[in-house]
Amino acid sequence: MPLTDWTRRLRHRAMPRWPSQCAICHGWGRGRLCGDCTGRFGAPRPRCRRCAIELPAAADTCGGCLADPPPWDRCIAAADYAYPWDGLVQGLKFHARLDLAPALAQRMLGAWHEAGAGAPGLVLPMPLADARWRERGHNQAWELARRLARALDAPADPHLLLRVKDTPHQLALPRREREANVRGAFAVEPLRAAELRGRSVTLVDDVVTTGATAAEAVRTLRQAGAADVTLWVAARTPRQAGEPA
Repeated sequence: MPLTDWTRRLRHRAMPRWPSQCAICHGWGRGRLCGDCTGRFGAPRPRCRRCAIELPAAADTCGGCLADPPPWDRCIAAADYAYPWDGLVQGLKFHARLDLAPALAQRMLGAWHEAGAGAPGLVLPMPLADARWRERGHNQAWELARRLARALDAPADPHLLLRVKDTPHQLALPRREREANVRGAFAVEPLRAAELRGRSVTLVDDVVTTGATAAEAVRTLRQAGAADVTLWVAARTPRQAGEPA
Protein backbone atom coordinates (compact mmCIF):
# COMPACT_ATOMS: atom_id res chain seq x y z
CA MET A 1 0.00 0.00 0.00
CA PRO A 2 1.50 3.38 -0.97
CA LEU A 3 2.36 5.72 1.85
CA THR A 4 0.17 8.74 2.35
CA ASP A 5 1.74 12.21 2.44
CA TRP A 6 1.09 12.30 6.20
CA THR A 7 2.88 8.97 6.69
CA ARG A 8 5.86 10.13 4.64
CA ARG A 9 6.17 13.30 6.69
CA LEU A 10 5.96 11.34 9.93
CA ARG A 11 8.62 8.90 8.80
CA HIS A 12 10.90 11.72 7.65
CA ARG A 13 10.63 13.41 11.04
CA ALA A 14 11.25 10.19 12.91
CA MET A 15 14.23 8.94 10.93
CA PRO A 16 16.88 11.26 12.45
CA ARG A 17 15.96 9.90 15.89
CA TRP A 18 16.49 6.28 14.92
CA PRO A 19 19.91 4.67 15.36
CA SER A 20 21.75 3.86 12.16
CA GLN A 21 24.72 1.70 11.27
CA CYS A 22 28.09 3.34 10.60
CA ALA A 23 29.07 2.75 6.97
CA ILE A 24 32.69 2.12 7.99
CA CYS A 25 32.79 0.10 11.24
CA HIS A 26 29.13 -1.06 11.08
CA GLY A 27 28.58 -0.10 14.68
CA TRP A 28 25.22 1.26 15.70
CA GLY A 29 24.85 4.91 16.55
CA ARG A 30 23.43 8.06 15.00
CA GLY A 31 24.43 8.99 11.50
CA ARG A 32 26.06 7.00 8.72
CA LEU A 33 29.56 7.86 9.99
CA CYS A 34 30.17 7.40 13.69
CA GLY A 35 32.26 9.81 15.71
CA ASP A 36 35.09 7.30 16.22
CA CYS A 37 35.49 6.64 12.48
CA THR A 38 35.21 10.30 11.62
CA GLY A 39 37.95 11.10 14.10
CA ARG A 40 40.16 8.21 13.00
CA PHE A 41 39.86 8.62 9.23
CA GLY A 42 38.67 12.19 8.77
CA ALA A 43 41.37 14.31 10.37
CA PRO A 44 42.06 17.49 8.34
CA ARG A 45 45.23 17.48 6.25
CA PRO A 46 47.11 20.39 4.68
CA ARG A 47 46.51 20.38 0.92
CA CYS A 48 47.58 22.28 -2.15
CA ARG A 49 45.01 25.01 -2.69
CA ARG A 50 45.07 24.41 -6.47
CA CYS A 51 44.92 20.61 -6.79
CA ALA A 52 44.18 19.42 -3.20
CA ILE A 53 47.12 17.01 -3.07
CA GLU A 54 48.37 16.48 0.47
CA LEU A 55 51.31 18.74 1.36
CA PRO A 56 53.63 19.43 4.29
CA ALA A 57 51.97 21.86 6.67
CA ALA A 58 54.29 24.72 5.72
CA ALA A 59 53.39 24.66 2.00
CA ASP A 60 50.42 26.26 0.27
CA THR A 61 50.79 25.19 -3.37
CA CYS A 62 52.53 22.11 -4.77
CA GLY A 63 55.40 22.34 -7.26
CA GLY A 64 53.32 20.83 -10.03
CA CYS A 65 50.67 23.54 -9.76
CA LEU A 66 53.30 26.28 -9.58
CA ALA A 67 54.81 25.01 -12.84
CA ASP A 68 51.57 24.10 -14.60
CA PRO A 69 48.51 25.47 -12.78
CA PRO A 70 45.13 23.86 -13.48
CA PRO A 71 42.38 25.95 -15.10
CA TRP A 72 40.31 26.19 -11.92
CA ASP A 73 41.13 28.71 -9.19
CA ARG A 74 40.95 26.40 -6.20
CA CYS A 75 40.28 22.77 -5.35
CA ILE A 76 38.82 21.63 -2.03
CA ALA A 77 38.81 17.90 -1.22
CA ALA A 78 37.35 16.24 1.84
CA ALA A 79 39.67 13.22 1.88
CA ASP A 80 42.16 11.14 -0.06
CA TYR A 81 40.67 8.52 -2.35
CA ALA A 82 41.80 5.71 -0.06
CA TYR A 83 40.25 3.55 2.65
CA PRO A 84 37.55 4.07 3.78
CA TRP A 85 36.49 6.98 1.56
CA ASP A 86 37.11 5.16 -1.72
CA GLY A 87 34.59 2.48 -0.77
CA LEU A 88 31.99 5.04 0.27
CA VAL A 89 32.40 7.00 -2.97
CA GLN A 90 32.18 3.83 -5.04
CA GLY A 91 29.07 2.78 -3.14
CA LEU A 92 27.36 6.06 -3.98
CA LYS A 93 28.63 6.17 -7.56
CA PHE A 94 28.26 2.61 -8.80
CA HIS A 95 25.82 0.94 -6.41
CA ALA A 96 23.19 3.66 -5.87
CA ARG A 97 23.99 3.93 -2.16
CA LEU A 98 22.19 7.25 -1.92
CA ASP A 99 22.12 6.90 1.86
CA LEU A 100 25.85 7.73 1.79
CA ALA A 101 25.38 11.08 0.05
CA PRO A 102 24.50 13.07 3.21
CA ALA A 103 27.53 11.72 5.11
CA LEU A 104 29.91 12.49 2.23
CA ALA A 105 28.39 15.92 1.79
CA GLN A 106 28.91 16.58 5.50
CA ARG A 107 32.60 15.73 5.17
CA MET A 108 32.85 18.05 2.17
CA LEU A 109 31.24 20.86 4.16
CA GLY A 110 33.83 20.32 6.88
CA ALA A 111 36.64 20.61 4.33
CA TRP A 112 35.08 23.80 2.94
CA HIS A 113 35.02 25.42 6.35
CA GLU A 114 38.52 24.19 7.21
CA ALA A 115 39.82 25.76 4.01
CA GLY A 116 38.40 29.12 5.06
CA ALA A 117 36.54 29.47 1.77
CA GLY A 118 33.79 32.05 1.49
CA ALA A 119 30.26 31.43 0.32
CA PRO A 120 30.22 29.35 -2.86
CA GLY A 121 28.99 30.79 -6.12
CA LEU A 122 26.60 29.02 -8.43
CA VAL A 123 26.90 25.31 -7.58
CA LEU A 124 26.99 22.96 -10.57
CA PRO A 125 27.43 19.18 -10.56
CA MET A 126 29.78 17.44 -12.96
CA PRO A 127 27.23 16.22 -15.53
CA LEU A 128 26.78 12.67 -16.77
CA ALA A 129 26.07 11.63 -20.33
CA ASP A 130 22.52 10.38 -20.85
CA ALA A 131 23.64 6.78 -21.34
CA ARG A 132 25.65 6.81 -18.09
CA TRP A 133 22.74 8.40 -16.22
CA ARG A 134 20.37 5.69 -17.46
CA GLU A 135 22.87 3.02 -16.45
CA ARG A 136 23.18 4.31 -12.88
CA GLY A 137 19.81 5.96 -12.38
CA HIS A 138 21.38 8.97 -10.67
CA ASN A 139 24.23 11.45 -10.92
CA GLN A 140 26.37 11.11 -7.81
CA ALA A 141 27.79 14.61 -8.30
CA TRP A 142 24.29 16.11 -8.19
CA GLU A 143 23.41 14.08 -5.09
CA LEU A 144 26.34 15.82 -3.38
CA ALA A 145 25.94 19.24 -5.00
CA ARG A 146 22.30 19.72 -4.10
CA ARG A 147 22.94 18.92 -0.45
CA LEU A 148 25.97 21.21 -0.28
CA ALA A 149 24.11 24.07 -1.93
CA ARG A 150 21.16 23.67 0.41
CA ALA A 151 23.41 23.65 3.49
CA LEU A 152 25.16 26.84 2.37
CA ASP A 153 22.05 28.53 0.96
CA ALA A 154 23.65 28.75 -2.49
CA PRO A 155 21.97 28.42 -5.89
CA ALA A 156 22.42 25.06 -7.65
CA ASP A 157 21.55 23.91 -11.16
CA PRO A 158 21.92 20.40 -12.65
CA HIS A 159 21.01 21.46 -16.20
CA LEU A 160 23.31 24.38 -17.05
CA LEU A 161 26.50 22.42 -17.75
CA LEU A 162 25.87 19.50 -20.11
CA ARG A 163 27.76 16.35 -21.00
CA VAL A 164 27.44 16.13 -24.78
CA LYS A 165 29.97 13.38 -25.44
CA ASP A 166 29.84 9.99 -23.77
CA THR A 167 33.38 8.82 -23.10
CA PRO A 168 34.70 5.43 -21.96
CA HIS A 169 35.65 4.96 -18.32
CA GLN A 170 38.88 6.81 -17.59
CA LEU A 171 40.25 4.66 -14.77
CA ALA A 172 42.83 2.73 -16.80
CA LEU A 173 43.96 5.63 -19.01
CA PRO A 174 47.11 7.70 -18.48
CA ARG A 175 46.77 11.46 -18.16
CA ARG A 176 47.36 12.43 -21.82
CA GLU A 177 44.86 9.87 -23.05
CA ARG A 178 42.33 11.10 -20.51
CA GLU A 179 42.75 14.64 -21.80
CA ALA A 180 42.15 13.53 -25.39
CA ASN A 181 39.26 11.34 -24.29
CA VAL A 182 37.26 14.20 -22.76
CA ARG A 183 38.07 16.93 -25.29
CA GLY A 184 34.81 18.50 -26.39
CA ALA A 185 32.79 16.46 -23.89
CA PHE A 186 31.00 19.42 -22.29
CA ALA A 187 28.82 22.33 -23.33
CA VAL A 188 26.77 25.02 -21.66
CA GLU A 189 23.02 24.99 -22.30
CA PRO A 190 22.91 27.26 -25.39
CA LEU A 191 19.85 29.27 -24.37
CA ARG A 192 21.26 29.95 -20.91
CA ALA A 193 24.92 30.77 -21.52
CA ALA A 194 24.39 34.39 -20.41
CA GLU A 195 23.70 33.13 -16.87
CA LEU A 196 27.39 32.29 -16.46
CA ARG A 197 28.88 35.62 -17.50
CA GLY A 198 30.78 37.15 -14.62
CA ARG A 199 29.60 34.48 -12.17
CA SER A 200 31.64 32.64 -9.58
CA VAL A 201 31.04 28.92 -10.06
CA THR A 202 31.60 25.95 -7.75
CA LEU A 203 31.87 22.68 -9.69
CA VAL A 204 31.14 19.58 -7.59
CA ASP A 205 32.36 16.06 -8.36
CA ASP A 206 32.95 12.87 -6.42
CA VAL A 207 36.64 12.28 -7.23
CA VAL A 208 39.48 14.10 -8.95
CA THR A 209 42.40 12.01 -10.21
CA THR A 210 44.50 13.57 -12.98
CA GLY A 211 41.99 16.41 -13.26
CA ALA A 212 41.54 15.92 -17.02
CA THR A 213 37.75 15.71 -16.88
CA ALA A 214 37.42 18.62 -14.46
CA ALA A 215 39.83 20.73 -16.53
CA GLU A 216 37.76 20.26 -19.68
CA ALA A 217 34.56 21.15 -17.82
CA VAL A 218 36.18 24.23 -16.28
CA ARG A 219 37.48 25.41 -19.66
CA THR A 220 33.94 25.12 -20.99
CA LEU A 221 32.61 27.22 -18.11
CA ARG A 222 35.30 29.86 -18.59
CA GLN A 223 34.65 30.08 -22.32
CA ALA A 224 31.02 30.79 -21.47
CA GLY A 225 32.11 33.69 -19.26
CA ALA A 226 32.49 32.29 -15.72
CA ALA A 227 34.69 34.67 -13.74
CA ASP A 228 36.23 32.04 -11.48
CA VAL A 229 35.72 28.36 -10.76
CA THR A 230 36.30 26.35 -7.59
CA LEU A 231 36.44 22.56 -7.83
CA TRP A 232 34.92 20.82 -4.80
CA VAL A 233 35.27 17.03 -4.49
CA ALA A 234 34.63 14.31 -1.96
CA ALA A 235 38.01 12.66 -2.56
CA ARG A 236 41.34 13.32 -4.24
CA THR A 237 43.41 10.43 -5.58
CA PRO A 238 46.84 10.58 -3.90
CA ARG A 239 49.61 11.38 -6.33
CA GLN A 240 52.26 8.73 -6.78
CA ALA A 241 55.94 9.57 -6.47
CA GLY A 242 57.16 11.34 -9.59
CA GLU A 243 53.66 11.77 -11.05
CA PRO A 244 52.98 15.23 -12.51
CA ALA A 245 50.06 17.31 -11.23
